[in-house]
Order: sequence, then structure tokens, then C-alpha cells
Amino acid sequence: MPEASTDSERDHRLPVRLTVNGQQQQLTLDTRTTLLDALREHLHFTGTKKGCDHGQCGACTVLVNGRRANACLTLAVMHEGDEITTVEGLGTPQQMHALQSAFVQHDAYQCGYCTPGRSAPPLERLMNCGAACQATSAPICAASHCSRPRNCANA
Repeated sequence: MPEASTDSERDHRLPVRLTVNGQQQQLTLDTRTTLLDALREHLHFTGTKKGCDHGQCGACTVLVNGRRANACLTLAVMHEGDEITTVEGLGTPQQMHALQSAFVQHDAYQCGYCTPGRSAPPLERLMNCGAACQATSAPICAASHCSRPRNCANA
């Protein structure tokens, strides 16, 4: 049976409004709740993974207003009104985003645990510089295990 919250615990809660994958979400969270825990535990977006919990592995990577962020290192209350994109927001198994399809086609997903973190950097780059990215010769896929990174990112 869950314990009743004390007055001091209630004092640490604030309302938070986020737009996650295009859908407005209203939460009341402990101010110490990470964005990762808000997404996974409160909103049930489990595609974003908890790995090292130190921001080093990238499994928790999401896009916040189109920019990469380690969701394990940032507090949810810091993102009031922000637009959050998780791996679930990219596409569905029936209608995948081109980047997701390329990960499947080129076996870049492997077990899938790090896919959110591995797909966010090229997605961020494609979202923020579009055609300019297509013209560059630099690989834009961070998936070191992908044998043809440009193919994944430019699918």
C-alpha cells in the first residue's frame, strides 16, 4: 500500500505543461522529477530508455524544441511549455519515419535499446538544417555500428 504523501512532499510539486509528440500534456510533478522519468513513468512513453543515468550513453536522448537533450539530466519542470519529441513521435511500425526505416534497412538498430539516442542526432540535424545537410559530405548518423551512416540519415 502506497504511503500517504507528507506536507513537505506536496510542497515540492508543481504543474507542468509539455507538448509531447504533438499532444499537450498536463502533469503535476515533484520538482525533482527528471524529464526522462516524467516521460516514462508518468506519460508511459517507454521508447526513451534509462541507461547510465549520467548522460553518457545517449539512450535517454529526446528532442526538446528540435534540439537534442539528455532527458536523464534535465528536470521536467525546466521544460514548461516545451515541445518534446520522443522516438514514439517519429512514426509507427506501419508508417515509419524515413530515418527509422533506414535504421531497419541498414541493421543500425541492433537490439534497439540505444535507438532513441542514436536516431536523435541525425534527426536533429535534418530538422534544423534540411537541404544544407544533404549537400555536406560529412556523415550525419551517430550510429557507430552502422556500416553506411549516410544511407541511414539521408533515406
